[in-house]
Amino acid sequence: MTAEVVAAMTGHSRRPGPDPPNARIPTTPGPLRSSPVEGTHLSPQAHQRLQEEVGWRSGPRRSEISQWIERAREHGDIKENADYDAAKNEQGHNEARIRHLEGLLRSAVIVDGTSDDHVGPGVIVGILMDGDDAPIEYLVGSIEERHETYDVLSVSSPLGKALLGAEVGAVVSYEAPRTGKRLSVEVVGIRSLD
Repeated sequence: MTAEVVAAMTGHSRRPGPDPPNARIPTTPGPLRSSPVEGTHLSPQAHQRLQEEVGWRSGPRRSEISQWIERAREHGDIKENADYDAAKNEQGHNEARIRHLEGLLRSAVIVDGTSDDHVGPGVIVGILMDGDDAPIEYLVGSIEERHETYDVLSVSSPLGKALLGAEVGAVVSYEAPRTGKRLSVEVVGIRSLD
């Protein structure tokens, strides 16, 4: 399989030239099951929810939007047709979300076995900010995670990066993105989501 074919199939390109002799090009992209910090970390539930969303958006929702566009075309001149413009806009948003989710799911790392002794994706971490009296608990993971009780702390955020690998009692510092101020937090608890 040539680089051009892979680029056409995946939407990704790489620098021109022949494929390296040992190059392995995956034919069936899918989630990785691992614990490294690379990739998008998702719980099995979030992975399933996102797969269902892709199915809905590329099936029934895409069909609904197509029908909406057809009905809007029947109203006459599409140059001054607000309904047609809205339908086409929604179609663009839907297709962009499908592409985003498919890319995210291709590189997803499913976190199903987490440790209670180190901060990592899939755990609940309790932190005490400098000057605060009460700890705050976060679910560490991807922004695509959703939870009814806990806010999600992304592993790619400055605080999330600083906390990765920390143990209970550790004090970590990070640079606040907006102010550039150096802040410190203490890890006061780590537990699994279960």
